[in-house]
Amino acid sequence: MTFARINGTTLHYRDRPVSGRPTIIFVNSLGTDLRIWSAVEQLLAEDYGIVLYDQRGHGLSELGDAPHAIETHAADLAGLLDHLRIESIIVCGLSIGGVIAQCLYGTRPELIDGLILCDTAAKIGTSDIWNGRITAASSKGIESFADGVMEKWFTPDFHKNRSEELAGYRTMLVRQSSAGYAAACAAIRDADFRADTASIDVPTLCIVGDQDGSTPPEFVEAFARSIPGARFEVIAEAGHIPCVEQPKKLADLIRQFIGEDMRRRTR
Repeated sequence: MTFARINGTTLHYRDRPVSGRPTIIFVNSLGTDLRIWSAVEQLLAEDYGIVLYDQRGHGLSELGDAPHAIETHAADLAGLLDHLRIESIIVCGLSIGGVIAQCLYGTRPELIDGLILCDTAAKIGTSDIWNGRITAASSKGIESFADGVMEKWFTPDFHKNRSEELAGYRTMLVRQSSAGYAAACAAIRDADFRADTASIDVPTLCIVGDQDGSTPPEFVEAFARSIPGARFEVIAEAGHIPCVEQPKKLADLIRQFIGEDMRRRTR
């Protein structure tokens, strides 16, 4: 376990550099930590540098001052990259991680060579949805809505045939800090980058699980269409967290994107 003090908050991260190859930083979704990327990391680690971290208020990272904004998370990510002396990166963000990636592009575009935006959009949900989730997390705890979240995260097939993993990821969710979860909900609620997507000028891949209950395929497809030249892909037999449910399919799309789309853009 490795920790760094970034913007006054201690962040937990893992860094596995590969000399001479592109580096990918993975940004986790709401209510999870860096372990959701483990299978994808194993599939890619020999060929790409990998950075994983727990966003503030999640996993082993401190919450710091709350409430905070998506801009705070983007500053944390930029600070971590500066700490690691990484000057160019491919950002792969899932859900809130994808929103953080968009914000980082807006504030530090020189850092980003490519964007992989999974199960996300420029604006996710409504104030009523997020305020309800904040109230529930703060008053009743994450346990009170965990089963409903699992239905959105994973497909019925996962629920039926991978019950041990389902139990493990449910435990990951309910063991997150309620304060950290609520703070992240508020950050998502207040984030809106719809006016900025047309100015994204790096290779971009938008991905969604075909059974995503949080950001459905048609929602992510519309988001992809708002980004010039963005590629849109649907992962079959996956819910909101394809890196857990279909890691090989996701890893293959990442390889293809880096090997084709990004290479073609840099010629």
